[in-house]
Amino acid sequence: MKRPDLSLKKAMIVIGGILLLYAVYIGISLLFLPSVEGLKNRRAVMTIQVRDWQGKTHPFVVGPKNRDWTPSGSIPSEMKWAVILAEDANFYKHEGIDVKAIKNAIKYDLEKKRLARGASTITQQVAKNLFLSREKTITRKVKEVVLARQMEQELTKGRIIELYLNVVELGPMVYGIGHGARYYFGKSAAELTPRECAFLAAMLPGPRVAYNPYKNLGKVLKRSDMILRLLRGKGVLSEDEYRQALAETPNVGRMQQKVDKTIEQEPVFVNLSSGGKREQEPSVPPLETAQPENQAPSGDSADGHQNNDVGGHGQSPATGETKQP
Repeated sequence: MKRPDLSLKKAMIVIGGILLLYAVYIGISLLFLPSVEGLKNRRAVMTIQVRDWQGKTHPFVVGPKNRDWTPSGSIPSEMKWAVILAEDANFYKHEGIDVKAIKNAIKYDLEKKRLARGASTITQQVAKNLFLSREKTITRKVKEVVLARQMEQELTKGRIIELYLNVVELGPMVYGIGHGARYYFGKSAAELTPRECAFLAAMLPGPRVAYNPYKNLGKVLKRSDMILRLLRGKGVLSEDEYRQALAETPNVGRMQQKVDKTIEQEPVFVNLSSGGKREQEPSVPPLETAQPENQAPSGDSADGHQNNDVGGHGQSPATGETKQP
């Protein structure tokens, strides 16, 4: 009768030792995290590695030396609000981590009995895109959380949105809203219409498969309709602007001409950035449930002062320096 108890105790000791060593490993790895302070300088330039749809890595310039880099003041307020309402409704409430969203995601995943919903904030995504790999490990997630909290302490919300929109993936080697606007619509990001802003924001959950406009155009348009409703409900769009946006049809013909031959020939819808597993169509929560704080996205000038580059249609522009509403 005693032997099973001894075996259990030994097993618990071994497991406890392993967990302790892993905790020490994580703690040491956190000491070597990169500094986020340099991101406050809007003229700063850094190079990161991004993957194409065949899994190959390429250097990508983050900063004004990138020809498609779009400063905050040139990004339409509709574009900023579209991604906030669709991707991180509590952006102006949290300090990098959305605890409520994490709880909801865990509850949803338990109900579905699979990892169906993520809970990363926009700040966490910026941290991952700029500094971390795509490996799905506890260590990487801890680093992501720590970096996100540091970003919220060092950077303004306006700067975080600017970084996010300039590095987000929108197509085959199409990174950033500037490149996305040129690739899909043949114009600069500053010239995007509300419908086009909603269209690009609608692609974010899965531009390679689920919301790839070449394969699922109807699905992208449907989701963009939802985002437009959120923009109307938030007051970013007037009723007339909302109806005009709904009636607008993106230039699909031009988009079809942009389909690259390599995309047609290669098995591009295999996401090799996650251990070679095929990318699954994500489960996206209903957009109508988003209830963000009544605060507008903001931009900050290059010298660190605020500028009122957003907040049209009767809204008061945000300061950008304020961490909470």
